[in-house]
Amino acid sequence: MSRRAALKDAARWAMREDDAVLREAPPAAAPDIQAMLDDPALADAMGQVPRLSDGDILAMRANRRRALGAGGALALVAAIGVGGWQAGWYRPAAPLPLHYETARGQQLDIELADGSKLHLNGETSLDVTLGDKARSVAMQRGEAYFDIAHRPDQPFTVLADGSATRVLGTAFDIDIASGGGVRIAVYRGKVRFGGAGAGKDGAVIVEAGWRTRFADGKARAPTRFDATQQDWRQGWLDVDNMKLGELVDALNRRGGPLIAPPPGALASVAVAGRFRVDNPHQLLDAMGAAYGFDVVRKGEELHLVPTAGSDTKTSDQ
Repeated sequence: MSRRAALKDAARWAMREDDAVLREAPPAAAPDIQAMLDDPALADAMGQVPRLSDGDILAMRANRRRALGAGGALALVAAIGVGGWQAGWYRPAAPLPLHYETARGQQLDIELADGSKLHLNGETSLDVTLGDKARSVAMQRGEAYFDIAHRPDQPFTVLADGSATRVLGTAFDIDIASGGGVRIAVYRGKVRFGGAGAGKDGAVIVEAGWRTRFADGKARAPTRFDATQQDWRQGWLDVDNMKLGELVDALNRRGGPLIAPPPGALASVAVAGRFRVDNPHQLLDAMGAAYGFDVVRKGEELHLVPTAGSDTKTSDQ
């Protein structure tokens, strides 16, 4: 429906007189037309009278339907409404962001109005805004897998911890690391990944089967990974040069016994491999032999304690 037709429908509804019309759902532009008819400045805009008294205003509000009539309303739309809409007076309000959040151990599937799909990991928080000309997500924490519907006239941007991922239609995963920085892995298509304020020169192109990290204001050179294998959505983690502290954060998102943050230098130990994450205690026990720590249960928590004589022993142990 054209703008002029929408305004005409709204004007007819605003001028309603019988009960049958009163039961109709109001057109989208009806509030704008109703507010315009109720506005005391209407007479000045129409050039009818230079000033209105309080009595004039009350009379105009009480008799606006009879005084103007249906034809008058349509003329009003033609004279003021269409021009006002085009000038931005009655422009629809900016779309409000939709907030989604998960708790520890919870995952959430979301299908957006544009056909895009999101899968949120545990302890994730983000806001989605779908506009006529652009779509965007602002991530506050956590991890999410994005499967973005291809819409060339509506680019999609994900902002996360100083980084910006810009796409038209693709599938990728974004993970905000607990120790700072953002990881991205692309499963289909390609994305432009870099600083939120950077131009093309400050970003890297990441294609399907490649992943990288944004930290200290810049994106690292992408490295390969196998995008055909199962990932965290199916209970797997495939990590390359991930800090042990970040691995603990990823395990905690899944639920189960809470793992305390590793102490001192142990948190910075780089780990690599492909792991099942449905039994964190068993996984960490196996890793401890290779990376120099023991897993100790204290109450309801698991604690990683550097093995005596290991290079990761810290002064606070």
